[in-house]
Amino acid sequence: MRTALLADIHANREALSACLAHAQACGVQRYVFLGDYVGYGADPGWAVDTVMAQVEAGAIAVRGNHDAAVLDANQELYDTARTALAWTREQLTDRQRSFLAALPLTVENDDRLFVHASAATPELWDYVTGPTAARRSFAATQCRVTLCGHVHVPELYHLSITGKLGAFTPSPGIAIPLTPQRRWLAVVGSVGQPRDGISAAAYALLDDDGTLTCMRVPYDVESAAAKVRAAGLPAVLALRLLDGR
Repeated sequence: MRTALLADIHANREALSACLAHAQACGVQRYVFLGDYVGYGADPGWAVDTVMAQVEAGAIAVRGNHDAAVLDANQELYDTARTALAWTREQLTDRQRSFLAALPLTVENDDRLFVHASAATPELWDYVTGPTAARRSFAATQCRVTLCGHVHVPELYHLSITGKLGAFTPSPGIAIPLTPQRRWLAVVGSVGQPRDGISAAAYALLDDDGTLTCMRVPYDVESAAAKVRAAGLPAVLALRLLDGR
């Protein structure tokens, strides 16, 4: 079975539509959504409805920090994110809010853990941005493979049976064997707001033969940015889409 892993959609309809179409063309049979469906972008209601429909059809979805913050204004966020979420709250229906509120923080499936941020205290939304944070996440679960988002930049960590930790940035389109002799932690990048200097949307494919492939999908970035400006959201959010930052 081929699974698509999609994180950090951030209300970007154009990016999510492109990734779903790409995944379908790649023969994906199952979808896993790794949180942050809202925030920053101009189509939060559409994004939530799309994920909700996929979950009703059998997809897995976990909650992200922006999904939690749209329900609780007391969560800590920087000013731009707070402004975007204040606008987002006014766009969501009660049904959409209820869907976000009911999402779990983690889901385990066979030897895989799906989580938005670190597996270590996932409710604190720690970023896996280096070896120290990766070790904390590895130590918090017995699962052999952890799959997450939150960082907006693809990265792959591996831990040997002797405790040696390694990391590398995966190349788009190159299948990486998640060998059983090691444990793995994959940050799959962001669908709706990449931050590695590449504007193309990021998601990943996971195959039951034990390979992970990170993908980049071009989409209509200009239209997504124009909708952010038209909604009256902070201009920096439109610039980020164009610059991939």
